[in-house]
Amino acid sequence: MGALLSNFFLSALFMLMFLVINSGGNFPGSLEPVCGPTHPPDPIPIYPDDVHLFQFSLNLEHLEAEFFLYGALGYGLDEVAPELVMGGPPPIGAQKANLNKLVNRIIEEFGYQEVGHIRAIKTTVGGFPRPLMNLSACNFATIMNEAFGYPLDPPFDPYANSLNYMLASYVIPYVGLTGYVGANPFIKGWKSKRLLAGLLGVEAGQDAVIRTYLYERQDYIVYPYDYTVAAFTERISELRNELGMCGIKDEGICVPPYLGAENRTTSNILSAGDNSLSYGRTPREILRIVYGTGNEHVPGGFFPRGENGKIARELLYDYKP
Repeated sequence: MGALLSNFFLSALFMLMFLVINSGGNFPGSLEPVCGPTHPPDPIPIYPDDVHLFQFSLNLEHLEAEFFLYGALGYGLDEVAPELVMGGPPPIGAQKANLNKLVNRIIEEFGYQEVGHIRAIKTTVGGFPRPLMNLSACNFATIMNEAFGYPLDPPFDPYANSLNYMLASYVIPYVGLTGYVGANPFIKGWKSKRLLAGLLGVEAGQDAVIRTYLYERQDYIVYPYDYTVAAFTERISELRNELGMCGIKDEGICVPPYLGAENRTTSNILSAGDNSLSYGRTPREILRIVYGTGNEHVPGGFFPRGENGKIARELLYDYKP
């Protein structure tokens, strides 16, 4: 009986050793769980066209980083991460906003997140110097005037208070979100796809925080104007749809039921289309919106000299008025 038990335990030991050797230690009950593979066996992590799409998105990442950093801290990339500026000019008119403690913490976090996004893109696909950007109160006032169809009096000041700043924030990140959704079908490399997913997840989260903040205040009157917060978001979204020229891809925080989730809700905390899927925009649509001209060949708005990168510069140089 003793010899039988000895042979049994010896056989069990050899079987255990065999499992360890052939599984790299990752077998049921192992203290080192299986965590891969992290990507498919495709030997090409980044395709050439992926590079141009990501570099196009760098423009908006720079815009968001400077707007959020200045709004929360009173300074931008030149102090936080000067190596990412690459000699590009400082933004026009960016300044510290008069924010309460809650909004300041939210916007500060957003700012640092955008720094990470810029670093991730530039270290993965390379980049270019920071483009010239106009973040002045005057530029935001112009956008609001266009949204409402006449000059607001006094001019809208995004830096005046927390509510104004969050309304101004509503103007920017969502455009980048739709850009990433629109780029998704054209991204090929596994490393590119992983980067896109990581960027899109955080951009969507930022937009959700901004929209939730505004939804909770939907009926507030934006002083000194006779319009509610919900009306401001509706007018801004309508303007972006008009400039983009490719249908409804933008909605305010309150919508008629036919635009709500499953055609049943009037709340619209997350903007989405059929089956509650995020809207996507092409580079041309995005340029029409951020230039404020409705023309991807004519710069202005947030980018007085146009965006940087192959996609934007080719559209700029190819224009013959």
